Amino acid sequence: MPNDTLPAHRRQQLAPVFPSVDAIFQAVAHDHTIPGVAYGIVAAGELVHSGAIGIARVGATPLALVDTAFRIASMTKSFAALAIMMLRDAGKLALDDPVAAYVPELATLVYPTRDSAPITIRQLLTMAAGWPEDNAWGDRQVGLPDHAFTALLRAGVSCSNAPGVAFEYSNFGYMVLGRVIRNVSGVPCLAYITQQILQPLGMHDSCWQDADVPPDRLALGYRWQDDAWLEEPALPSGGDIAAFGGLISTVRDLARWVAFFLSAWPARDEADTGIARRSSLREMQQTWRVMPPDGANPALRGYGYGLFTLHNGSYPLVTHSGGLPGFGSNMSWAPDYGIAIVALANLTYAPMRQAATAAMDLLIGQSGICPPAVEPAAALADARADVIQLLAGWDDALADRLFAGNFFLDEDRGRWQARLETLRAHYGNLQADGAFEVENKLRGAWKMAGDRGECRVSISMAPTVPPRVQEMTIEPVAP
Repeated sequence: MPNDTLPAHRRQQLAPVFPSVDAIFQAVAHDHTIPGVAYGIVAAGELVHSGAIGIARVGATPLALVDTAFRIASMTKSFAALAIMMLRDAGKLALDDPVAAYVPELATLVYPTRDSAPITIRQLLTMAAGWPEDNAWGDRQVGLPDHAFTALLRAGVSCSNAPGVAFEYSNFGYMVLGRVIRNVSGVPCLAYITQQILQPLGMHDSCWQDADVPPDRLALGYRWQDDAWLEEPALPSGGDIAAFGGLISTVRDLARWVAFFLSAWPARDEADTGIARRSSLREMQQTWRVMPPDGANPALRGYGYGLFTLHNGSYPLVTHSGGLPGFGSNMSWAPDYGIAIVALANLTYAPMRQAATAAMDLLIGQSGICPPAVEPAAALADARADVIQLLAGWDDALADRLFAGNFFLDEDRGRWQARLETLRAHYGNLQADGAFEVENKLRGAWKMAGDRGECRVSISMAPTVPPRVQEMTIEPVAP
């Protein structure tokens, strides 16, 4: 289960903000002349709110509902990345293996420098293979059949950098991962993802071809040109190459997908019985390749495995957008808060990321929702109690049991004893006041209130067994 097991309570907190979220998507649909937008909010593993604006196809009446199927483009990369992780966890490949070990067509790849190391699977996952950004070209390759992709691989790949030195968004890298999935699993890539991921997760409305969607539930793609919507030609998914961006899905199905990633948080002891290890899902959501600074966006940005990672200074966000001729999409979630947003549109490169980010800011900023508290290790809780006792009166035996070997080397026992006596003289009788603010299982802080003011105590435990306090700070709290 996700890190919040009280969906009714979470929905109650978020519900007052839903009208403001609706207004964001209504505005982006209007301002960008988008035919249809469908979106949903996920909390505590459930789709708790959804909305739809406009039409799935020009000239027809149905709204773009949560069960309408849209091309999700590069959001597909997270599915390919999970397939790679599942094969890794099954012992069938290693992320730092040279990709040519699994795709022999790349064995004769010409590298840009003589000292270039062979491209690894991890570098493909993290956009660090040294291949150029290729969005304009990549979009048009999604329907390439397997034999044509094989010919493309044999022709070689042009490099913009040596492998492993820089982030550069590469659709081609994920096309190659599609071939890795086939060659390692023995199953065509798209079939592997369908059988091993989509079907077990209950994503039964997600597929690879328009023909597999009932016509009344399929969104057609458009561009806005000469003050009119121009229908984009359909881009059918081809073979393994479509691992970079060929999936078709719905808000309801993608709500299951983002809830699946959120279910990996926090790390915990309960049985790990899902289709993939929770640790592997968390691994995908980490920053493995830092992205260059963006002057217009101060957020810290990076790339994990098929997912972008952001930190805007307030909370971390995991996200990925998708764009193909006729479509724009985004999925974003805040692991600390257990909430996610999915947004799909049928206009070329519709700005769903901006809308989803604005909606997430509202949900977190206005709902009063809080991250779940971190549970301290028993040793940290015991150390807090011992420190409180020591603040009431010095005890050598207690100090010997409490502090790590470095503590009195960094500042001798006599100085600490004198400091605590001065503290008691200044503040008077000190009592713990307020919650224990736990940063992680072995670090935390709390306030102590006395007759003449307050101070803040923070402790950090050493990595020994048992853990002991390696560092303690005591600072005054301004009135």
